[in-house]
Amino acid sequence: MGSSDSKRILEVGNVISHYFPVNHDIVDKYEKNKGVINCDISEIPSSEKYDLIVSISTLEHVGWDEHVFDNNVQGDISSLDDTKIPKAIRKLESLLNNRGKIIVTLPIGYNGILDKLLKDKKLPFSEVYYLKRISKDNQWRQVSREDIDNLNYDFIPYYRANGLVIGIIENFLI
Repeated sequence: MGSSDSKRILEVGNVISHYFPVNHDIVDKYEKNKGVINCDISEIPSSEKYDLIVSISTLEHVGWDEHVFDNNVQGDISSLDDTKIPKAIRKLESLLNNRGKIIVTLPIGYNGILDKLLKDKKLPFSEVYYLKRISKDNQWRQVSREDIDNLNYDFIPYYRANGLVIGIIENFLI
């Protein structure tokens, strides 16, 4: 991950280690792997402060997929919690150092609760970028919010994410 050796980094969701060797903290509720802290991000028992917190297409599962993983019952949506993503983001903000930064990617169309939070600008991003998938071989183009509002997740037109939000939160405390 470049020259980040002196920086404290937290990854939410174990994604990067599937592609590159990593030397940072990782929190993932479900993925059992060496060096991965298995807990819900909103309940992480850490007082550590981080310079960078990154989450690659993971927060859309918070409060949404628990009905599958925790209860092991496909289709039981009674446990959906529309407050968990905002709680998780507030928790991440509390883990930032002064001048720390959170960078997250969020697919459009996977989680209806998240889509509404994004559309209504209810998440505390200081910067937001929108990407639209333009090819089967995973090429993307930066677009406006309106260009991704009604995109599907899975198969139409491409498999998995067709629209992506990149959200950034910066801690400007001195």
